[in-house]
Amino acid sequence: MSKKLFLFLSLMVVFATLLAACASPATPAGDSAQPQATTAGGEKPAQKVTLRVLVHQNPPMVAFMETFNKQFQDRHPNITVDMSIVNANDLSTVSQTRLSANDIDVLDIFGFANGAQPYMKMVDPPNWQQLIEAGLLMDLTGQDFLQNYDEPTIKDAGSYNGKVYAVNLGRVIYSGIFYNKKLFEQYNVSVPTTWPELVAACETFKAANIPCMTAGGKDGWPIFVGAYGLLGAMYPDQAALVEGLWTGTIKWNDAKSLEMWRKMQVYARDMMEEGASGIAGDAAPGRFASGAVAMFPGGSWYAPAIEAAQPDFDWGYIPFPGSDNPEDNKYWFGKYDQGWAIAANTPNKEAALLYLKEFSEPANYQAFVDAVGFIPTQPTAKLNTKIGAEIAPYLANFRVGYEQYWVAPKGAGQYANPWASYFKPFGTFDDPQQLADKVQADLQAGLDAVK
Repeated sequence: MSKKLFLFLSLMVVFATLLAACASPATPAGDSAQPQATTAGGEKPAQKVTLRVLVHQNPPMVAFMETFNKQFQDRHPNITVDMSIVNANDLSTVSQTRLSANDIDVLDIFGFANGAQPYMKMVDPPNWQQLIEAGLLMDLTGQDFLQNYDEPTIKDAGSYNGKVYAVNLGRVIYSGIFYNKKLFEQYNVSVPTTWPELVAACETFKAANIPCMTAGGKDGWPIFVGAYGLLGAMYPDQAALVEGLWTGTIKWNDAKSLEMWRKMQVYARDMMEEGASGIAGDAAPGRFASGAVAMFPGGSWYAPAIEAAQPDFDWGYIPFPGSDNPEDNKYWFGKYDQGWAIAANTPNKEAALLYLKEFSEPANYQAFVDAVGFIPTQPTAKLNTKIGAEIAPYLANFRVGYEQYWVAPKGAGQYANPWASYFKPFGTFDDPQQLADKVQADLQAGLDAVK
């Protein structure tokens, strides 16, 4: 053997010995042999995971999530986000299917609503309640990121039997009235804070040949949704209203309800402009923005359409003053929209919790609100729009609306709802007492059927 070859082999042996001395212990049997990412903090690196996320189709939200997911993956190279998108109407069914198949980690879930209460008989629990009772949603109680959201949100939209199963990301208000500031100033009309003041304002505008209100009556639902604020003003505790209707302590034809029906008739018959029954729902914001009418009752979601129709149009937004008592007219009523939940049986628990934690950081959440336009559920967040500024004075008085609590008894008739659209010219009724008796009779038919 030549001296050069001998020297080369000797050096190779020494090099191999040094490598063996510096190497990590062998991977124990049963540990994953998959490639692992290096963590910046020097902790034991996590193995690579694919985080399966499900959301519903909402273009601004989907666009935001695509950006967020990319940034999340950049911060955590060991995690790949696989996001699926389904239509909103299919979200409930797809969620249940994928949870049952253990094929999802993080899911988009709407605010908990229409829960089956102890006083309700023979009602089917909503999908979210069934998922919890089947053990398919993770208990998030005590997670630090929950502290970023206001307490009513956690309680109203993501809790069940004292435990938290979802965190909600935004609210929608549907109980307000848009009003034309220019017309109010021109005719020296004060912003109404009570029902008599609202009636007087409408009379002033009608005397000047200006329609008081408009709405998309052709679609039907904008008329009764427009009166949700009147219902809330008459019954500020909407959960108590639902319980009272089920237990019989409140009836749709008692004295207080009859006052509500009389006001609803004035709203539908006298306040709405002639021809509102022929206006399509998507045309109503433009009609209001044209300056031709004084007011437009409806949800906060109309604000972008009003601004798009007439960017310079000066409008305000107030709670519907349906009560004679101004203190009852300082509430917003609405519902909770999109939220997040985690599959109870996810194999990627740490990654899923990290995903929600980072999404919930105030800066990320603010970017989400700016992109989607929800009314925030984090108290530090701001809605940087005109509607946000209009809503802000009463936002602390937000309450969940009636239809988010109501579950009709099986066998109830078609009129067992407090809809102003039952009155002419949108419906067939012209007598408040007759309508009140019919609504109560249709409700009572259901209550009697489940006794």
